Amino acid sequence: MTAKSMADMLGEALQSVDWTANIDAFVNQGVLLKAVAKENMRLAVWSRQLENADSANPALCFIREMQVAGHHVAALTALCIYKAAGAAMRTMWDTALYYSYFRTHPVELGTQANNPRFYVEKREIIEFHKNHTPEFDLLQQRLGLLTRLEKWYSFTSAVIHGQVPGTWVEHTAIGEICYSETTASSVVENFAEGVDLVHRLFLCTVARALWDDFSSTAKKQLLSGLSADIKIALRLDNA
Repeated sequence: MTAKSMADMLGEALQSVDWTANIDAFVNQGVLLKAVAKENMRLAVWSRQLENADSANPALCFIREMQVAGHHVAALTALCIYKAAGAAMRTMWDTALYYSYFRTHPVELGTQANNPRFYVEKREIIEFHKNHTPEFDLLQQRLGLLTRLEKWYSFTSAVIHGQVPGTWVEHTAIGEICYSETTASSVVENFAEGVDLVHRLFLCTVARALWDDFSSTAKKQLLSGLSADIKIALRLDNA
């Protein structure tokens, strides 16, 4: 009789988790499931409209990555791998921000794809929008974008980097991975906030250049819930 290998032990630990039960527990929490579905749909609406309006732009790879990140949030939250869901949320935001910049900077995009030493800092992109995107600073203030972003990004980064050990982690061994209503609720709330930040970023950046090519249905969906004065400030029609 031979001793179990480390691979055998890992395989047993992974198989000991009732992944189906974890998913069922999340799915049966209708409120959380509906919230994640709603936010992924909002990402989908943006993705479809941007792919149609900005077709052939190589920077659309970031939009596809953004949408996949939203899918990963849904899957990882259902599997109860909550900290990894946080990493997917940050990917979602980062790729949305990259698209907002690289869609008009094809040379830099090509350099980033081919030169590992080249990197555009996220703060540089924000500064670019402040200096070069018409009315960005005024609109982001009206939308509360950067104030909310700083808080959300700091919290999400702290979670995924383990700065507050134990946050969004309910187990000390693989076999203990299971559903936590409290943690799942926190994860879903943070996801909703992250998607809303992406939404507001797009409203005061790329939407202003591409809006005329959006469908009427999408325009109404994307402007839904905004106050009348914000809609006036954005100058984006809903027809």
